[in-house]
Amino acid sequence: MNILFMGPPGAGKGTQAERIVSEFNIPHISTGDAFRLAKSQGTPLGLEAQKYMDQGLYVPDDITIGIVRERLQQPDCEQGFLLDGFPRTTAQAEALDEIMKSLGRELNHVINLKVDRDLLLARLTGRRICKSCGSTYHVMFNPPQVDGVCDKCQGELYQRTDDNAEKVGTRLDEYVTKTAPLLEYYEAKGILRQVDGEKEIDAVSQEIQSLLRGKA
Repeated sequence: MNILFMGPPGAGKGTQAERIVSEFNIPHISTGDAFRLAKSQGTPLGLEAQKYMDQGLYVPDDITIGIVRERLQQPDCEQGFLLDGFPRTTAQAEALDEIMKSLGRELNHVINLKVDRDLLLARLTGRRICKSCGSTYHVMFNPPQVDGVCDKCQGELYQRTDDNAEKVGTRLDEYVTKTAPLLEYYEAKGILRQVDGEKEIDAVSQEIQSLLRGKA
């Protein structure tokens, strides 16, 4: 099963992705993870991407697309994958279509988590992330057992510098502008599945799994 996760920052993609990949035994692939894997494997594209990342620059589309292609050819993707963070534009979506076609596969589902803007602001400004393992918490909706300490590895939790109201608002505006055409692209293909991301975490998981199993 080949799945693409979409949704604005704070929609809960990371939380839901963890559950889906565990349930369906498929890898969760983000562009950041793909970049790091390519670098660790010493691939030419991985090393090229690192040059841009080290300078804090945007990695060009051709390199990003090439790295995604390499990642989807890895053995752990043979039974499917959950892709998160790519594509971000219609041009990248068209490139992904070509990648999938060359592999003799296709996207089965594009899951879009819908959440009201005000709720997204509340979620993002209260988010805390573990410095050690990257696990995500929220001071109101998903607090750790011990304040400031990760439940999984006991690492220190911190707030991202861009998780203030002004910067979060800018990120949400940019997301809407850039991804609206992408949602239309997948809706036209008939594989876009809209999910209410404002429900309780378990309810959202159940809705997503029902859609993926064809029971919704």
